[in-house]
Amino acid sequence: MPISAPESSGRLLWAALLVAPLAAVLYQFPIQILNPRAPEPKAAPATAAMNAGAELELEYDMPGVLRVHKSGRVERFDGVETVPPCPSGDPANGVASKDVVLDPAANIHARLYLPSAVAATEPGKKLPVVVFFHGGAFFVHTAASPLYHRYCASLAAAVPAVVVSADYRLAPEHPIPAAYDDAFAALKAVVGACRPGGAEPWLAAHGDASRVVLAGDSAGANMAHATAIRLGKERIDGYGGKVSGVALLNPYFWGKEPVGGEPTDAGYRGGFERAWEVICSGKFGPDHPYINPAASPEEWRRLGSGRVLVTTAEHCWFVERARAYAEGVKACGWDGELQFHEAKGEAHVYFLPKYDSDTAVKELAMVADFVRRC
Repeated sequence: MPISAPESSGRLLWAALLVAPLAAVLYQFPIQILNPRAPEPKAAPATAAMNAGAELELEYDMPGVLRVHKSGRVERFDGVETVPPCPSGDPANGVASKDVVLDPAANIHARLYLPSAVAATEPGKKLPVVVFFHGGAFFVHTAASPLYHRYCASLAAAVPAVVVSADYRLAPEHPIPAAYDDAFAALKAVVGACRPGGAEPWLAAHGDASRVVLAGDSAGANMAHATAIRLGKERIDGYGGKVSGVALLNPYFWGKEPVGGEPTDAGYRGGFERAWEVICSGKFGPDHPYINPAASPEEWRRLGSGRVLVTTAEHCWFVERARAYAEGVKACGWDGELQFHEAKGEAHVYFLPKYDSDTAVKELAMVADFVRRC
């Protein structure tokens, strides 16, 4: 099918954005370039040359981030760097960290963060628990990525809190809803571990199950929302159907039709839709509540928390969605407290690469204050 002139110009826009100054946070941005695929012969010998040709054909390409070959092989170029935990405490922030398996049966892994001073001097002190889901467009990054290791350690120190940075299965090898299932399993494992005699020592000693906050950035914020909705519907045995708070940091939401001042260019919007198609393997459309909560506003009334923080940035690709989300939650009849913050002059998840900027430091303090009040 030939590409129309408007669509072609839209794809050129995507390419231009790759070299924009916002490249520092591009790993969050759903960009795609489709290579046309020639028809496959009905009968052909399985030669090495032909296999090599198939390997070179791309099913999906997010330049500089991820490449999916027609053969099924996935290459990741971003979010692959990792840093080790600091079990004895990091002198830079005063926070100890370690990698744990929260739920062996479900294969749920996480990196835990605990302020060292609490562990050393107040062995029985209970702290709020932040269950954090990293961003990366559902495609890339882990709890051990340097950006997220730094952010979660900083948040643990600022509150202070036990932060549980949960890993989850990534697309496209594990399409949505795999990440959502892992997120809910992580929450169940955390609240279980916070009980007396829990399997994880840091959570058993310091985790306050009555003060659990779901949080995440970008795709991770999308997951925090979905987890809170699922909690409100299904509840957790012995725990209930509500956490103390939900913090959505620059949430990744989208939809078929433009909202507010979103671009209307077909090529631009098609890039986001194609990314979502790959993330969910085509199972859920661009207006499914997973990606467009506004499509089912009645679900907001069942949000499993009485406090929600929504942050965004003036130049975030999803700023209009965050604004609409905040207004929609307030208007739907949900009985709770909503806090909204928009960072002026900043881009999507700016607080990760620009962590030491005045704006990022102030936003971290605001998130920490929200957790303390939950």
